Amino acid sequence: MDIAYTKQENEFRADIRGFLQEKLPKSISNTVKLGHRLTKKDHEEWHALLNEKGWLANHWPSKFGGANWNAVQRHIFEEECAMAGAPRIVPFGLMMLAPVLQKFGNKQQQDYFLPRILDGRHWWCQGYSEPGAGSDLASVKTKAVRGKDADGAFFTVNGQKTWTTLGQHANWIFCLVRTNPDVKKQAGISFLLIDMNTAGITVRPIKLLDGDCEVNEVFFDDVKVPLDNLIGEENMGWTYAKYLLTHERTNIAGIGASNAGLAHLKQIALQEKLGGKPLADNPFFAARLAQIEIDLMAMTTTNLRVISQAAAGQAPGAESSMLKIKGTVIRQAINDLTRRALGPYAAPFISEALDKGYNEDPIGPDYAAAVCSKYFNNYKLSIFGGSNEIQRIIISKTILGL
Repeated sequence: MDIAYTKQENEFRADIRGFLQEKLPKSISNTVKLGHRLTKKDHEEWHALLNEKGWLANHWPSKFGGANWNAVQRHIFEEECAMAGAPRIVPFGLMMLAPVLQKFGNKQQQDYFLPRILDGRHWWCQGYSEPGAGSDLASVKTKAVRGKDADGAFFTVNGQKTWTTLGQHANWIFCLVRTNPDVKKQAGISFLLIDMNTAGITVRPIKLLDGDCEVNEVFFDDVKVPLDNLIGEENMGWTYAKYLLTHERTNIAGIGASNAGLAHLKQIALQEKLGGKPLADNPFFAARLAQIEIDLMAMTTTNLRVISQAAAGQAPGAESSMLKIKGTVIRQAINDLTRRALGPYAAPFISEALDKGYNEDPIGPDYAAAVCSKYFNNYKLSIFGGSNEIQRIIISKTILGL
């Protein structure tokens, strides 16, 4: 197995790098590098630039308007974007819903929704988790009951979703709903597309420790959803949900984000002083930094091996679970050591200091403002996309046969 990049792949990397240098707005990349909050407008501007280039839906088949990149190309793109300070592509419509539509949606749904995902008319959010149905997703209780009136057949939806990321920006939500309560819980779930402007929907932001409202609660009170918005067959939603989750876990190791975080940590280690010397010269700190870098290098090699298998048409098995666990542990270790490197500057922060346009006296250096926020926020990495505990069970069953 050859995990070295080919000449063509290195040329592709150079093309990506050139595009980022020319087209990525400095105001946006500076916001990302400082850990400040991106606005909806920032995301939309970056999506539009990528869409104009034809790279926004880089993993979509060309027949649906995508770039049809292979796994190696997508890996290179994510690495270069992270190092350049590009925002992550908001995944809900492009990377989660779109593959489900392309595989299970009918032609009318594909023709209507896919172009609107690309051009930004539809901003999607994910209606999966509920109070009491997080890791045990099959326990969703939000109900959808069939009805009919002069306008045609519909579902009436009642229930609640929670931890809905960026739901405050969304105008559409894809939801798992219970359509048959009398069968095995996985067998009675359907997959619905719901217009967020429909009467009966309430979005309530959840304020996090850093003062931001990244996630939301979404309430459904007698919400009418046309039957045409059902994906595939009724009560087959669990199948579609599992398929979606395989795409949510694409590149979940977060190599690009970890490389960018490690580079930032090294810069801090050269600037921050301990006993009059840079932290990088402290043997205890240097040893911890070296261990993180060694772990990241080893994971990068494993990730390339898995990507190589995928490029050869082999489906990754337990390796994706290993990468998910190790990737999240490494990113959290980088966050932790960055917090320790900044000492007292990492402890206090002003929520407003993470917003664009903040011009009050800083508490510490610019690069310290978001460290505490990122440290706490990235605890979620161990949970979403399938908690690390669940991934360990998958590994034990798949490899050890336990």
